This record gives sequence, C-alpha cells and structure tokens, in this order.
Amino acid sequence: MNFDSWISTFLEAQAAELGAARNTLLAYGRDLRDVAQWLGRKGKTFDTLSQRDAEDYLVFCDQQGLATSTRARKLSALKQLYRFAFEEGWRADNPVVQIKGPGRSKRLPKTLSFAEVDRLLVAARSWGRNTHERLRNTCLMELLYATGLRVTELVSLPVSAARGDPALLLVRGKGGKERMVPLSSSARAALADWIKVRDDHDQAQQAKGKEPSGFLFPARGRGGHMTRHRFYLLIKEIAAAGGVQPAAVTPHGLRHAFATHLLANGADLRAIQMLLGHADIATTEIYTHVLEDRLSALVLSAHPLAAKTDPASKA
Repeated sequence: MNFDSWISTFLEAQAAELGAARNTLLAYGRDLRDVAQWLGRKGKTFDTLSQRDAEDYLVFCDQQGLATSTRARKLSALKQLYRFAFEEGWRADNPVVQIKGPGRSKRLPKTLSFAEVDRLLVAARSWGRNTHERLRNTCLMELLYATGLRVTELVSLPVSAARGDPALLLVRGKGGKERMVPLSSSARAALADWIKVRDDHDQAQQAKGKEPSGFLFPARGRGGHMTRHRFYLLIKEIAAAGGVQPAAVTPHGLRHAFATHLLANGADLRAIQMLLGHADIATTEIYTHVLEDRLSALVLSAHPLAAKTDPASKA
C-alpha cells in the first residue's frame, strides 16, 4: 500500500468507527502527509518505518523549531495510525508503541485583563460596515467571553439553540459531547438583537429564492457558517479598533480569559471544567496559578505574622 492508501483508509475508519470530528481528521491528515513526505525523502514507506525512523522524524521536527505541543500531536497521529495498522494486519509490529512524547507544557498563555476584554466588547459594538455587521460582531464577542466556547463551537452554533431568549445554550463539543453553558445578561441582550436582524436578512434571502440558513452566524461559504479563519481575522480587527495589541488577542485567548477571570472571582475548578468541556480536569488545572495568587494575597493580607513589623516596636 502506498502513502495515500494508508492515510485515506485510516481516516475513513476513524470517521466511520469512532465518529472522529472533521477537524480531527484534517489534523491527522496534515500530520501524516508531513511524515510521508519526510519518509519519501529518505526512501522509506509506512511499511518499512522503524522505531529509529520515527525517533529521527521527531528530532527533525524539533530542529525545525516546532512547538512541544505540535510535536506531541504529530507523534499522537503516528501512534493512532500504527495502532490501526497493527489491528488490520498491515504490520506485524507497532514501531512507535514504545516512543514517549515530548510532553505538553501546562504553562498558561498570557491572558487578557478585565480592562482589555472590556475594550474589546466596546469596540465590537461599533466595528462593522453596517448595523447588521456591528450587531453580529457584538453577539460573537459577547457569547465568546460569556461562555468560553471553542471557536469552532461558536461559529457553528445552530440558530435553533439560540431562540426564545435562552438562559442556557446547548453546545455540541469535541467528540459530539453536549454540555449546557449559561449566558450573561449582556450576552442574552446581544443575542436577541442579532437574531432579529439575522432573521430579517434570512427572510429577504428566502424572498429571492435562497434556502434559509440553519446557523446562528451564516455565511456564503461551503460550510454555511462563518469560518474559524474569518473570525480569527475579525477579532484582530476588533482588537486594533479597541486599542488592544492584536498580537495578544485570539479566539482561544478569550477562552482563557473566560476561565481565568471566573477562577479569580471565586468559581470552582470543577465547574469551570464543565463549562469549558474538558474531558479531564487535569486540562483545567493549568488555571490553578490564579488560585495560588489569590491564596498568597489572602495570607499576606490576613495572617498576623505576615504584617510588617513597626520599626518603633523594636526600640
């Protein structure tokens, strides 16, 4: 079997048997094609890859300056491929089973402050060519900060989930898992304003013979809704308009801000895990540094031995 046959058959099985999400399949495909190109230059194939070859490939990735998380993801793709190949009888051995990954950093990226998020929300209300775009942008930003949704979850929200002035949104996350996330009053107001103009626009499109959209944030592209890439560019534009460094603002950064600000104001870590849709609380524990800062401040302000000694008392 050639490289393409290995990859396509593996991806088809992941989709059919495990229900892997489209983005997961795309990531597997990109990573495995990269391995295939490297092997091709070495005169090797998936059939002949050895443990040493896989280790050399990871060293090559490190030399290219790839992040630890990226190298870990590429190794994960290889491990999934060869587990499948072993089960299918394509290989009598699994050459990557004993390779340990580089490990993922639990360092929390720099998060946005309350003031920076507030400037973003204010800027979204006035950024856009017309009322339609300004209300859409306001709704996007308010929902993102109010819920901590992943960007794919946000842009692909069905409009049916947002009707009736809901206090909670039903979200379908990774692996098709569903969870409920509460909405703030400002997010609910932004959502109500957006749905009204969105529906008016939808009706105008239907009058022209076009099919109504089932998405909260419809677009003319193949997916039918705003793409992750378009929202990534949009949030940069809003950041610049709000006087916030665009380099510091990403959709995932606002997800981090959501969790960090909740924890800083006393939210329970387990509750934040549920809101973020993390399968393992270990993933959520990167935010515990906020608890450490708060507890440290509590001790310094409240513990009797932490108070500064009056120099006069030493006389």
